[in-house]
Amino acid sequence: MGMMRSESAPAAMAMPVTNPRSWLRTFVIALTAFLTLVDLFAMQAILPALIRHYGTSPGVMGVAVNASTIGMALSSLATSYLSASIDRRRGIMISLALLAIPTALLAGAPNLATFTGLRVLQGVFMAAAFTLMLAYLGEHYSASDGAAAFAAYIAGNVASNFFGRLLSASVADRFGLPTTFYAFAVLNLAGAVLVHATVRRAPPMATATAPVTGALRLHLADPQLRASFALGFLILFAFIGLFTYVNLVLTAPPLALGMMEIGFVYFVFAPSVATTLLAGWLVLRLGTRRSLLASLGVALAGLPLLLLPSLAAVLGGLVLFAIGAFAAQAIATGHVGRTAQRERGAASGLYLASYFLGGLVGSVILGQVFQRFGWSATVLAIGVTLSAAAGLAMTLDRDAGAAERG
Repeated sequence: MGMMRSESAPAAMAMPVTNPRSWLRTFVIALTAFLTLVDLFAMQAILPALIRHYGTSPGVMGVAVNASTIGMALSSLATSYLSASIDRRRGIMISLALLAIPTALLAGAPNLATFTGLRVLQGVFMAAAFTLMLAYLGEHYSASDGAAAFAAYIAGNVASNFFGRLLSASVADRFGLPTTFYAFAVLNLAGAVLVHATVRRAPPMATATAPVTGALRLHLADPQLRASFALGFLILFAFIGLFTYVNLVLTAPPLALGMMEIGFVYFVFAPSVATTLLAGWLVLRLGTRRSLLASLGVALAGLPLLLLPSLAAVLGGLVLFAIGAFAAQAIATGHVGRTAQRERGAASGLYLASYFLGGLVGSVILGQVFQRFGWSATVLAIGVTLSAAAGLAMTLDRDAGAAERG
């Protein structure tokens, strides 16, 4: 999964691309992604505790917890408008430092409206950092090196899903909800420090060659990009729906897990950290279309296991779904970077806006399905969503591995 080659490419991180210790560069990229998005899904693991704390229904609390996707969708678009004039390093660093403020304030949110507003604000700063980092990697890595760089960044995203949920569940269980939010605020500040230490100051690779509104229209007119944006929407729609409301299934009979036990459930993301790193390799050999279909097929294969009254079966289903969904996300993200011939910051912003909007819509619609019709209907709706994503993947025309090598 890589971006188009830039005209000139200064070193992306403190470690140059040709450094033999490229594993360290990969680790730094992944850790940056981890600290950028660690807040995004962590609250899903403590959804039962938040429902009790605010005295509300699962559907309403699910929307509040995932309200960060509203801010992320809006921020992704805004950042794409301003992308050409923003210093990447400074923008990422400031965004992560500001992210710590609403994160810490969540500890004392007096009501659900305040909690929801702070989650939206978190999303604004997370998406700004995420969008700028994607643009930075696309501008400062060649197509071949970009495959590894983007895979590392998405792998860090996977790790944030895993460790974020585990951390929130364990800290909330041991120290209570307020301490949980303070712990995540510290991680946000650590991300800002890491960016300051590892990302070199570098201006954007090129200024906008056309008004940004024109660039957005250009991207939306491209059927390949439109399909990629829709894929992002459907992937997070399904992902958020599953990993938000499965927590309520895990705490209910017959599984009846406790808060700490739910935290350990998210070891199901561990295999995805490794498999996502292989997404770029898979695209080079199978092409985008077949790689996406294979990934979505793995995710779909996990869904029937989620309906069985067995913890082992449910965990197996979650492992398969996570592997497939994260791989599909990585492949779709890379396809956007390769397909956009110019104004790639705007293209990334549109993709992320669609992606995070899908998460918001998924939390609302699937929350209602869960409340009204139960878990089996929710899993069925997720299956329909992934099938629609597979249909979109069939429309992508970059199917030859050689074509992906850039």
